[in-house]
Amino acid sequence: MQIGINKIEELKALLSTPQRIVILSHTNPDGDAVGSSLAWAEVLQSEGHNVTCIVPNKYPYYLDFMPGCEGIINYKSDSEGRAEASVKGADIIFCLDFHTMSRLEGLSELIDSNQHAKRVLVDHHLDPNEDFDIMVSYPAASSTCYLVALLVEAMYGVERITSTMAENLFVGMMTDTGNFAFSSVTPDVFRVVSVLAGKGISIPDIHNFVYNSFSEGRARLFGYVINRKMKIFHNGTVAHMSITADEMRRFWFQQGDSEGFVNYPLTIKKMKMSAMFTEHSDFIRVSLRSRGNIDVNIFAQRYFHGGGHKNAAGGKSFKTMEETLKYYEECIKEYSKEGML
Repeated sequence: MQIGINKIEELKALLSTPQRIVILSHTNPDGDAVGSSLAWAEVLQSEGHNVTCIVPNKYPYYLDFMPGCEGIINYKSDSEGRAEASVKGADIIFCLDFHTMSRLEGLSELIDSNQHAKRVLVDHHLDPNEDFDIMVSYPAASSTCYLVALLVEAMYGVERITSTMAENLFVGMMTDTGNFAFSSVTPDVFRVVSVLAGKGISIPDIHNFVYNSFSEGRARLFGYVINRKMKIFHNGTVAHMSITADEMRRFWFQQGDSEGFVNYPLTIKKMKMSAMFTEHSDFIRVSLRSRGNIDVNIFAQRYFHGGGHKNAAGGKSFKTMEETLKYYEECIKEYSKEGML
């Protein structure tokens, strides 16, 4: 994959003089959101720009090892007003790893208060629906970190990728491709991985930090959810699981503890689609996964006010948990009758 030369030239012109820059990523930031933000911030700072990374809420604790993450501002817990000051004073706002301002939730209103800043999208989700001055949007790309690596390569050369940038980029590429197992992985993805590995990063250490650094509560919660909460139906091809607020408290839930749970039912041979429902104070977060030609992006858009990718999407429900699970099963029946499942 190559990023269009016109996009590269537009970015070069925009960044030709020092700017005050804010980099944003989506609510419940994952490895790709954090990794792309940190890597892009590092290269921009090396070019003389004043850069601030902001996330709507805290990223998972197992990403704390990522170089530079201590400088990220968590908008939800920002009592000093640093996020507000940075956004209102920004000349450029980069939106990384999300395609609509609704993914920022409460932070979106703050962004709207700055109407003079240029907005730049760097993302790989389908159907971006906001107005951006520059759009680096490639839904076929395996991750936003992959796109950032291509941007750095095209604008400054691979020699500008440092070991810390390489580590952050690898985290996002690894996590957003299921350890390089998804259909979005191309030969060029492995070429970029080769470049990153050549910067001296320790792939075994990164893998261990991301996948083997969970809490005891998370391990016990996983066993409980699989044993007690996983329901398999539709002739063994569809599953759903759920976690209530009471269950979160019972298992000392921390942000990120349920990450990856939704993928587990897809290890069952006949399984085509899986859903995870997690209760929050005023809504239920919906995570959807599928394999093959089952399009959960369409499913999420139609039934849960969401979207994402063909095989990985999400949304929200504003019903009770009981009502949501019943509604999901009814939606599966309807989706199946249309030949979509």
